[in-house]
Amino acid sequence: MLRRSLFLPFLFHFLLLFRYADPAPNCTRDSSLVDSESQFEMVQHQLRGSLKITDDCSFRVSQFDMLPGSDVHWWGAQGTGFDNLTKGFIVSNDGLNGTYKNSTLDVHLLSNVTWSMIDVLTVWDRTAASDFGHVVLRGDAPAKPPPTVFDNCKALSKNFRLRWSLNVSEDSLEIGLEAAIGITDYMAFGWADPSAEDSDLMIGGDVAVAGFKEDGAPFVDDFFITKYSECVKNDDEVAHGVCPDSVYEGHEGVGLVNSSMLVYGHRSDGVSFVRYRWHLTKVSGNYDRPVNHTANMKVIWALGPIKPPDTINPYYLPQNHGAVNYGHLVLNVSEHVNDCIGPLDAEDKEDQGVIIADGNNPLVVSSAPAMHYPNPPNPAKVLYINKKEAPVLRVERGVPVKFSIQAGHDVALYITSDPLGGNATTRNQTETIYAGGPEAHGVQASPTELVWTPDRSTPDNIYYHSLYDQKMGWRVEVVDGGLSDMYNNSVILDDQQVTFFWSLSKDSISIAARGEKKSGYLAIGFGSGMVNSYVYVGWVDDTGIGQVNTYWIDGKDALSLHRTRENLTHVRCKTENGIITLEFTRPLDPSCRREKRVECKNIIDPTSPLKVVWAMGSKWTNDHLTDRNMHSSTSNRPILVHLLRGSAEAEQDLLPVLAVHGFMMFVAWGILFPGGILAARYLKHLKGDGWYRIHVYLQYSGLIIVLLALLFAVAELRGFYVSSTHVKFGFTTILLACIQPVNAFLRPQKPANGEQAPFKRVIWEYFHAIVGRCAIVVGIAALFTGLKHLGDRYDVENVHGLSWALAIWFLIVALIVFYLEYHERQRIRRQILERSNWVLGNVEDDDSLDLLSPTRTTANKELLPSSRMEVQLEPLNR
Repeated sequence: MLRRSLFLPFLFHFLLLFRYADPAPNCTRDSSLVDSESQFEMVQHQLRGSLKITDDCSFRVSQFDMLPGSDVHWWGAQGTGFDNLTKGFIVSNDGLNGTYKNSTLDVHLLSNVTWSMIDVLTVWDRTAASDFGHVVLRGDAPAKPPPTVFDNCKALSKNFRLRWSLNVSEDSLEIGLEAAIGITDYMAFGWADPSAEDSDLMIGGDVAVAGFKEDGAPFVDDFFITKYSECVKNDDEVAHGVCPDSVYEGHEGVGLVNSSMLVYGHRSDGVSFVRYRWHLTKVSGNYDRPVNHTANMKVIWALGPIKPPDTINPYYLPQNHGAVNYGHLVLNVSEHVNDCIGPLDAEDKEDQGVIIADGNNPLVVSSAPAMHYPNPPNPAKVLYINKKEAPVLRVERGVPVKFSIQAGHDVALYITSDPLGGNATTRNQTETIYAGGPEAHGVQASPTELVWTPDRSTPDNIYYHSLYDQKMGWRVEVVDGGLSDMYNNSVILDDQQVTFFWSLSKDSISIAARGEKKSGYLAIGFGSGMVNSYVYVGWVDDTGIGQVNTYWIDGKDALSLHRTRENLTHVRCKTENGIITLEFTRPLDPSCRREKRVECKNIIDPTSPLKVVWAMGSKWTNDHLTDRNMHSSTSNRPILVHLLRGSAEAEQDLLPVLAVHGFMMFVAWGILFPGGILAARYLKHLKGDGWYRIHVYLQYSGLIIVLLALLFAVAELRGFYVSSTHVKFGFTTILLACIQPVNAFLRPQKPANGEQAPFKRVIWEYFHAIVGRCAIVVGIAALFTGLKHLGDRYDVENVHGLSWALAIWFLIVALIVFYLEYHERQRIRRQILERSNWVLGNVEDDDSLDLLSPTRTTANKELLPSSRMEVQLEPLNR
């Protein structure tokens, strides 16, 4: 046990040493870059660090700071320009993931990469083609360290840092002010009056105020504080307050007296950085304090908003810093200090201008040279919207966005999912183009208009770019507008407590529901009530994440809720002041009918009214539902939502209406129409035209009842849609029934006695009989499908019994037909035998012989005269 306890610390120490040892002990050191040291030049993501080339195969980075990216790598390139960097290559398998704080990294080059291939080593985000920072190894390598590099760093507050480098030989102090503040805020730092009390250190302070102008350019100015107020002048033109030194010197000194000399400034990732030079002892005027670089001196600092110049005050004026954004401390600039751990991480990292689109005013798209592009590197020319360089474009779902494209014929605007643009489909097969394309180009004299309407399926972040060149545009923020803008239709459900929104597409439906009072969850169901319905429950869990679950409910207790696996997309749920809003998109037909899952039956037919109910409660959870999760309020009755018409109405009990419709159709297709056909088939042997009258009266009576039943159902249902199987069968059989009267009106002339029926008459009789019999068959199918439709819609329990009764009825009718057909064939056979001996000239037409009877051909051949006949001659009695 003792040996193990001694061995484990030794092993840990050995591995630790091995981590920082030369990763490739056999690597050569032939490159001229070996042992060279450089500082990374910050571009974005607050990247800082020192680079040392270890050997031909590796390098070490120390004091490395960086904010996280998405797909960040060590990258090699031939130069710092846009084209060189974008054509670069990965030099190491060691990725850069997450945030780095004063880290030390040993990085090994890929086996096929040498230092001779790398002129610029950069930290590169491949997803956004972004340069976070780089070191120039040869060629135009800078002689001085980058302006963001200092010898010392002191954290004045959580969001404010002081950096400095002392240069005694030049009697100067290089100072860098760095703060995570807004772009319209100032940073102030300076030396207090040595004789002032700690409670009143600001008075008499000599400070530098730094910030950024409206055009994005940095500035720094020397101020002197005489009073806790904004700089003003009294009647004697004497200035007091927080004023620039030049104001105290009079009008002639405005803009000329400034002991702080600006060196550099940038604004990146929501962090302001300004570097300036401050003289130690060579002070001018009465408002500058000398700095003893070896002494402990009191310094003061502050952050706050700044007032830009106007016609009265032609200079930037700091405003009140507030209760917490100021302070003081004792500082000796000759002592080495570095208590700045990691990069400053601003809450709001987006400084670029924001353009909010609306549906009325077009956005003017132009192109111009890049000045402050937000995602370097970038081409020389970028896109401007409403004269702002590559702004963030904020659009609302459901609100049309109009572009007036005037960027030139070589710049075609398009909206894309790819962060780089430039016809990204050639390298990114998953790119989605939402609007624009090769035709979306124009000039100021002849602009091209492009209209794009983002919908609820549009991602939250996409991009506008040129189709021909990469990284000319920037980001599009897609936010939720009003639900009424995002969805085509909306209705208020029962009791006016929930609003239901929807938009239909070819194969899917997008649905949203918003409660009108505070609740812990909101549920909407498709059915006559919560029991026996498909339910969608939306709530926000304890971590603040919105959830939407689907259930099948077949009872009134918690055990009756059965979780389903519906294919929901674009799912969202949020709460605002206790008001729940849920959204989702689902297919109209789940397309899983072969699987034995209950949700496979949850089919939405846009042509049929959708029954919608709702419920609210105090709390919901993913698992272990109990009776405590039951709703506290619910709808009293379902609302029928007409998806195609965009309207709704309280559900009316249409079961009696549909029952009368079905009974009328049964009378027509189950009694009258079959009776008319049977009369025409089996009553012709009776004398007179009785069979014909019965046939006509029954058929016309059936047709009138059919049309009345159809109008009755359409009027009550307020629509006629050919969608369900029942409606398709019904429409077909009614069409066939309506053809018959027209066919009867157009029938050819009946042949004279003894004449052969003409061809047209035969065709007509065939067509009339076939259409009539087909109508009966399709009508019977319509009756059965109608019963099934009634059962599916109203859950009628005795539908199966009615279906069996209907089947038995038609079975009885079929038996009657078989019986009559048998006797009819026997009658025709006897009649043929009785007429086998006949006298010439005694031939009469017999309507009892059906033209379509299988015995017709034989009978006619026996009854009609032939070319060879035997004539019996009787002797004459004289």
